[in-house]
Amino acid sequence: QVRLVESGGGLVQAGGSLTASCAASGHLFSRCIMGWFRQAPGKERDFVGSIRWSDGDTFLVDSVKGRFTISRDNGKNTVYLQMNSLKPEDTAVYYCAAAYTIVRSNVPDHYPYWGQGTQVTVSS
Repeated sequence: QVRLVESGGGLVQAGGSLTASCAASGHLFSRCIMGWFRQAPGKERDFVGSIRWSDGDTFLVDSVKGRFTISRDNGKNTVYLQMNSLKPEDTAVYYCAAAYTIVRSNVPDHYPYWGQGTQVTVSS
């Protein structure tokens, strides 16, 4: 069974930085995609980006490109979402998710494994 545990959210002023972590356990990793999603109150869960575990290939949506970075630490089985130049509109619960595939996807239903989420709040 795959288990994902997130940490690292918090409250930060606009322009600040946070790093969310997603520690994974269970039988994944050589052929999986790790995705990051976020969900603001009253809104749908939106795709933020993903990383392919095997080669570290990453993808970020345009709204966060240049501000956010996704990386992984193989030894720690952990994926990171580094968030810089945060804006109030980045406020949301951030989720990591995992899927046994090497094909990138922005569809939440394609990811069977989810973390519990971590709150990121950006004040203006």
